[in-house]
Amino acid sequence: MLRLPIHRAVRFLLVSPHYPENVGACCRAIKTMGFSEIGLVKPSKLASVDHPMAEKMAVKSTDVLAGAQIFDNLDEAVVGFDLVVATTSRRGVSGVVGPEAVAERLVSLAGSSKRGCIVFGNEKTGLDAEDMSRADLFLRIPMAADQPSINLAQAVQIVSYQLLRAALDAKTAAEHG
Repeated sequence: MLRLPIHRAVRFLLVSPHYPENVGACCRAIKTMGFSEIGLVKPSKLASVDHPMAEKMAVKSTDVLAGAQIFDNLDEAVVGFDLVVATTSRRGVSGVVGPEAVAERLVSLAGSSKRGCIVFGNEKTGLDAEDMSRADLFLRIPMAADQPSINLAQAVQIVSYQLLRAALDAKTAAEHG
């Protein structure tokens, strides 16, 4: 499997996930892009790593699922990280950037042996104001439709893909520059 500095530098955090299917699908999403570090903050009783539906949706990623760290609160989950990125689909949040800008920033951090985490909120409510206040940077995935949000696992897939793509671009530039 391809291993780049970005793969060691990023933790994906799911705050209060409700559905075990989303937990499993998020594990699959990050593993396909070479990542393995995921944390669950205050997961619902259903969203356990040993729920059969989580295991079913983690197709060939049950190692990531089994290695998921469980945290009681977001403060505990972000200890030791140099950059905390909160995802949001809410309008009116200032300083929001897209996945490309976040990816470039995290690739740069990874190159200097620093770490970042990306925080995703609950499937229905997103992140609350208290959780948002822990972030250094806000990320919104652009959407063309007047849809309020996308599925949690889809959001994780888009962001993890963008991170891999930026890391591959940086690797290519370093080899040819």
